[in-house]
Amino acid sequence: MPAVLNTIFQLHRRSLLWTVMKIVRDHQTAEDLAQETYLKAHRTLETRAIEHVEGFLFQTARNLALDHQRRAKVRNRYETRDAVREEVEAVALSGRSVEDDLIERQRQQALEAALADLPLRARTAWTMAQLEGRTYAEIAEHLGVARNTVYNDIKRVMGHCQDALARLDRD
Repeated sequence: MPAVLNTIFQLHRRSLLWTVMKIVRDHQTAEDLAQETYLKAHRTLETRAIEHVEGFLFQTARNLALDHQRRAKVRNRYETRDAVREEVEAVALSGRSVEDDLIERQRQQALEAALADLPLRARTAWTMAQLEGRTYAEIAEHLGVARNTVYNDIKRVMGHCQDALARLDRD
Protein backbone atom coordinates (compact mmCIF):
# COMPACT_ATOMS: atom_id res chain seq x y z
CA MET A 1 0.00 0.00 0.00
CA PRO A 2 2.88 2.51 0.55
CA ALA A 3 3.65 2.24 -3.18
CA VAL A 4 0.06 3.23 -3.96
CA LEU A 5 0.35 6.13 -1.51
CA ASN A 6 3.58 7.29 -3.16
CA THR A 7 1.99 7.17 -6.61
CA ILE A 8 -1.19 8.98 -5.58
CA PHE A 9 0.76 11.55 -3.60
CA GLN A 10 3.06 12.30 -6.54
CA LEU A 11 0.09 12.56 -8.92
CA HIS A 12 -1.70 15.05 -6.67
CA ARG A 13 1.24 16.85 -5.06
CA ARG A 14 0.74 20.11 -6.96
CA SER A 15 -2.98 20.15 -6.25
CA LEU A 16 -2.29 19.45 -2.58
CA LEU A 17 0.22 22.30 -2.49
CA TRP A 18 -2.28 24.63 -4.17
CA THR A 19 -4.98 23.65 -1.68
CA VAL A 20 -2.69 24.33 1.26
CA MET A 21 -1.28 27.54 -0.28
CA LYS A 22 -4.79 28.99 -0.55
CA ILE A 23 -5.08 28.63 3.22
CA VAL A 24 -1.60 29.42 4.58
CA ARG A 25 -0.36 31.75 1.80
CA ASP A 26 3.26 30.75 2.40
CA HIS A 27 5.10 28.45 0.00
CA GLN A 28 7.52 26.94 2.52
CA THR A 29 4.75 26.29 5.03
CA ALA A 30 2.66 24.70 2.28
CA GLU A 31 5.58 22.43 1.37
CA ASP A 32 6.02 21.44 5.01
CA LEU A 33 2.32 20.73 5.46
CA ALA A 34 2.19 18.68 2.26
CA GLN A 35 5.07 16.59 3.56
CA GLU A 36 3.33 16.25 6.92
CA THR A 37 0.20 15.13 5.05
CA TYR A 38 2.17 12.37 3.35
CA LEU A 39 3.70 11.24 6.65
CA LYS A 40 0.33 11.20 8.38
CA ALA A 41 -1.16 9.11 5.57
CA HIS A 42 1.80 6.75 5.73
CA ARG A 43 1.43 6.33 9.52
CA THR A 44 -2.31 5.76 9.12
CA LEU A 45 -1.69 3.05 6.53
CA GLU A 46 0.49 1.24 9.07
CA THR A 47 -2.51 0.82 11.37
CA ARG A 48 -5.48 0.60 9.01
CA ALA A 49 -6.51 0.68 5.38
CA ILE A 50 -7.54 3.94 3.75
CA GLU A 51 -10.45 3.40 1.40
CA HIS A 52 -10.07 6.66 -0.58
CA VAL A 53 -6.41 7.67 -0.44
CA GLU A 54 -6.84 10.77 -2.61
CA GLY A 55 -9.70 12.12 -0.49
CA PHE A 56 -7.79 11.29 2.68
CA LEU A 57 -4.76 13.23 1.43
CA PHE A 58 -6.76 16.34 0.53
CA GLN A 59 -8.80 16.34 3.74
CA THR A 60 -5.69 15.79 5.84
CA ALA A 61 -3.82 18.58 4.02
CA ARG A 62 -6.75 20.97 4.50
CA ASN A 63 -7.08 20.08 8.19
CA LEU A 64 -3.35 20.50 8.79
CA ALA A 65 -3.39 23.89 7.03
CA LEU A 66 -6.38 25.09 9.06
CA ASP A 67 -4.75 23.87 12.28
CA HIS A 68 -1.58 25.71 11.32
CA GLN A 69 -3.53 28.93 10.74
CA ARG A 70 -5.33 28.60 14.08
CA ARG A 71 -2.04 28.05 15.92
CA ALA A 72 -0.46 31.01 14.12
CA LYS A 73 -3.40 33.22 15.05
CA VAL A 74 -3.10 32.25 18.72
CA ARG A 75 0.67 32.65 18.61
CA ASN A 76 0.33 36.14 17.09
CA ARG A 77 -2.20 37.09 19.75
CA TYR A 78 0.17 36.02 22.54
CA GLU A 79 3.17 37.67 20.91
CA THR A 80 1.20 40.91 20.66
CA ARG A 81 0.15 40.65 24.30
CA ASP A 82 3.74 40.02 25.34
CA ALA A 83 4.91 43.03 23.36
CA VAL A 84 2.25 45.20 24.98
CA ARG A 85 3.17 43.91 28.43
CA GLU A 86 6.84 44.70 27.81
CA GLU A 87 5.90 48.19 26.63
CA VAL A 88 3.78 48.78 29.73
CA GLU A 89 6.66 47.67 31.95
CA ALA A 90 9.01 50.00 30.09
CA VAL A 91 6.55 52.86 30.55
CA ALA A 92 6.29 52.16 34.26
CA LEU A 93 10.06 52.28 34.58
CA SER A 94 10.35 55.46 32.51
CA GLY A 95 8.39 57.62 34.94
CA ARG A 96 5.95 58.95 32.35
CA SER A 97 2.62 60.41 33.42
CA VAL A 98 -0.64 58.47 33.52
CA GLU A 99 -1.89 60.56 30.59
CA ASP A 100 1.21 59.68 28.55
CA ASP A 101 0.64 56.02 29.37
CA LEU A 102 -2.99 56.22 28.29
CA ILE A 103 -2.08 57.91 25.01
CA GLU A 104 0.63 55.33 24.38
CA ARG A 105 -1.79 52.49 25.14
CA GLN A 106 -4.36 53.94 22.73
CA ARG A 107 -1.69 54.23 20.04
CA GLN A 108 -0.61 50.64 20.69
CA GLN A 109 -4.21 49.41 20.42
CA ALA A 110 -4.71 51.38 17.20
CA LEU A 111 -1.56 49.80 15.75
CA GLU A 112 -2.61 46.31 16.84
CA ALA A 113 -6.03 46.80 15.24
CA ALA A 114 -4.41 48.15 12.06
CA LEU A 115 -2.05 45.17 11.89
CA ALA A 116 -4.92 42.73 12.46
CA ASP A 117 -6.72 44.20 9.41
CA LEU A 118 -3.83 43.33 7.10
CA PRO A 119 -3.22 40.02 5.29
CA LEU A 120 -1.07 37.46 7.09
CA ARG A 121 1.73 37.65 4.49
CA ALA A 122 2.08 41.43 4.92
CA ARG A 123 2.07 41.13 8.74
CA THR A 124 4.62 38.33 8.57
CA ALA A 125 6.91 40.32 6.26
CA TRP A 126 6.69 43.37 8.53
CA THR A 127 7.32 41.29 11.68
CA MET A 128 10.31 39.57 10.12
CA ALA A 129 11.80 42.90 9.00
CA GLN A 130 11.01 45.08 12.02
CA LEU A 131 11.15 42.66 14.93
CA GLU A 132 13.53 39.98 13.68
CA GLY A 133 15.80 42.25 11.64
CA ARG A 134 15.65 40.00 8.57
CA THR A 135 16.55 41.36 5.13
CA TYR A 136 14.01 41.66 2.34
CA ALA A 137 15.83 38.90 0.45
CA GLU A 138 15.57 36.55 3.46
CA ILE A 139 11.90 37.39 3.91
CA ALA A 140 11.19 36.89 0.20
CA GLU A 141 12.83 33.48 0.28
CA HIS A 142 10.94 32.48 3.43
CA LEU A 143 7.58 33.61 2.03
CA GLY A 144 8.24 32.34 -1.49
CA VAL A 145 7.60 35.72 -3.09
CA ALA A 146 9.64 38.31 -4.96
CA ARG A 147 11.76 40.83 -3.06
CA ASN A 148 9.64 43.66 -4.50
CA THR A 149 6.53 41.97 -3.10
CA VAL A 150 8.12 42.05 0.36
CA TYR A 151 8.97 45.72 -0.13
CA ASN A 152 5.39 46.50 -1.20
CA ASP A 153 3.91 44.49 1.67
CA ILE A 154 6.03 46.30 4.25
CA LYS A 155 5.27 49.64 2.63
CA ARG A 156 1.56 48.79 2.80
CA VAL A 157 1.82 47.87 6.51
CA MET A 158 3.69 51.06 7.34
CA GLY A 159 1.17 53.21 5.44
CA HIS A 160 -1.76 51.43 7.06
CA CYS A 161 -0.27 51.94 10.53
CA GLN A 162 0.49 55.61 9.83
CA ASP A 163 -3.11 56.12 8.68
CA ALA A 164 -4.40 54.47 11.86
CA LEU A 165 -2.26 56.74 14.04
CA ALA A 166 -3.32 59.81 12.04
CA ARG A 167 -6.99 58.91 12.59
CA LEU A 168 -6.32 58.50 16.30
CA ASP A 169 -4.56 61.87 16.46
CA ARG A 170 -7.51 63.55 14.72
CA ASP A 171 -9.95 62.12 17.23
